[in-house]
Amino acid sequence: MAEQQMLEKYAELALKKGVNLKESQVLMINSSIEGVDFTRILVRKAYELGAKDVVINWQDDEITLQRYLHATEEALTTVPQWLVDKYLYYAEDDVALLSVRSTNPDLLKDVDPERIAKATKANAESMKAFRKYTMNDKIAWSIISIPTNDWAMKIFPGKDAETAKELLWEQIFNIVRVNEEDPVKAWDEHNATLKAAHKILNDKKYTALTFTAPGTDITFGLPKGHIWKGGGAYTEEGRHFNPNMPTEEVFTMPDKYHVDGVVSSTKPLVYGGNMIDNFKLTFKDGKVVDFEAKTGYETLKHLLDTDEGAKRLGEIALVPHRSPISQSGLIFYNTLYDENASCHIALGKAYPTNIEGGANMSDEELDAHGVNDSLTHVDFMIGSAELNIDGVLENGETEAVFRQGEWVLPGMTK
Repeated sequence: MAEQQMLEKYAELALKKGVNLKESQVLMINSSIEGVDFTRILVRKAYELGAKDVVINWQDDEITLQRYLHATEEALTTVPQWLVDKYLYYAEDDVALLSVRSTNPDLLKDVDPERIAKATKANAESMKAFRKYTMNDKIAWSIISIPTNDWAMKIFPGKDAETAKELLWEQIFNIVRVNEEDPVKAWDEHNATLKAAHKILNDKKYTALTFTAPGTDITFGLPKGHIWKGGGAYTEEGRHFNPNMPTEEVFTMPDKYHVDGVVSSTKPLVYGGNMIDNFKLTFKDGKVVDFEAKTGYETLKHLLDTDEGAKRLGEIALVPHRSPISQSGLIFYNTLYDENASCHIALGKAYPTNIEGGANMSDEELDAHGVNDSLTHVDFMIGSAELNIDGVLENGETEAVFRQGEWVLPGMTK
């Protein structure tokens, strides 16, 4: 187990800079039972910070696996209304939501992908109203990760569980800046750097970005009024929070109708407890018209078939190859970490806050502005040390944004 002092610092960081918990606010935590010790620290720290109450939603990998293997399809695709009402009840009370993700990447590898797809879609449909609270930043929310035996041994094969977990704790503490003398201050400085980067991109007002790399040659149209973000988000009342810890990205939305070309993955994607790897997507007029995958073809197919919006894009994010996660040389098999090692895009729903006035637009208005809608939002990695990016300015001129995986725009931190 990691040192108590470091765990305390991590928990405090998640509460202060992750969800930015305020006094007399309810905190809801989604966590695995394998992380019970760390979750208890979070609970104690939350009450010390003045939380009104702390509500825990526990998950257990083994029970999840048994349910997917043996429960009826009706049970898998039924989400009880009381569960939906629970989330909406707390969301309406301005809950702060902290998710502690630590799932085994290979958990559902022996489960029929179609069963997983049906259950995932049913859950997404049932929780659609609640997702508006997170996708529109109506509440503060954050995602962090802690090691589990299976996850750690996946990253460090050949190591025993205890050693692997210690090694993974070391990586997490380093990447999330917990090992800094003052992690909160370190995050303030890091956020300031990302905010400076997205300001430069917003001032550019690119109409498109072109990505070229081995296996990738694609142009992403950008809608008029798109907004680059990074360095955290703000609730409607102006309270700052960090949705992802770690985060190394600046991101916006592509125009759902103007994406053309071929893009290849550069890191594995774990989706629905299954691995998708070495895959390629072909886009025409914003829609996936062909795809291939050496690993996880059926899982990818089910993802794309979730709904019409799953075949289009909702996010494009820029991350320099020199990011701390990339420089670790590790593949984490965890999107929260791997997406912050690499430029990435997301199939599915766009964040309405990535376009001017989007949080208050109707679904029809969002669609008219090229904003994608879907039950899903799945990031996958396309960046590498060989990636070049060019931006198209409003006057039609083109300029270099990335070269060999790194920023080349003036003003960007090298």
